[in-house]
Amino acid sequence: MGKRLITQRRGRGTPRYRSPSHRFTSDAKYPLNKGVFKDKIGGQIIDLVHDQGRNAPLAKILFENFDEKYMIAPEGVRVGQWIEIGENVSVDNGNVLPVGKMDEGTFIYNLELRPGDGGKLVRSAGTAASIISHEQDAGHTYIRLPSKKIITVNSKSRATVGRVSGGGRKDKPMAHAGQAYYASKAKSKLYPIVSGNAMNACDHPHGGGRNPHNKPAVARNTPPGAKVGHIAPKRTGRRKR
Repeated sequence: MGKRLITQRRGRGTPRYRSPSHRFTSDAKYPLNKGVFKDKIGGQIIDLVHDQGRNAPLAKILFENFDEKYMIAPEGVRVGQWIEIGENVSVDNGNVLPVGKMDEGTFIYNLELRPGDGGKLVRSAGTAASIISHEQDAGHTYIRLPSKKIITVNSKSRATVGRVSGGGRKDKPMAHAGQAYYASKAKSKLYPIVSGNAMNACDHPHGGGRNPHNKPAVARNTPPGAKVGHIAPKRTGRRKR
């Protein structure tokens, strides 16, 4: 009799696989684009903190209206530095403003896909996107992501000028597997990830080595215990020239 797959157990949302969001510091989203945060407001970085839910440090900012917000810290900032948010701020490192008011070639991060969503893209440590061009008539801005993909966003979408700090985190290798285990456990990621081909036949449809077999193609409505490998592929076999 077979066993339930890891993906099936993870789908239940048990504590082993559920993200421990109660231990995370903040979601590091932008404030709502209204009121004083829409025009121009400044704030001072009062602390740089570590968040277990991400690999980039957070900057704790005290604004002029005495609101405290957490934002992803840009590279090169320090405690006591002054940053600004709004539509009428300068294009300086750490400032937040709409991408339509930035020059071509500006490095940005924590980009909003839609105006007001708080920031969705380019949030990992050491990453940065760049502005390619503006289409003022249509209100669009073309941005090159760290993956070299070019996307189009609304020119009113906000982003932070600069690059995400913490880019050298991968320079120090993990000395033993325990470090990778606890680093993954802090974010509720499964470690180690074992391929189905290396399992026994009772644990996975790809497991067992008693006969040679390849990863099969399965239909879209395949039961969960067998829905692995190539799921509803458009084509299989060698590509015809």
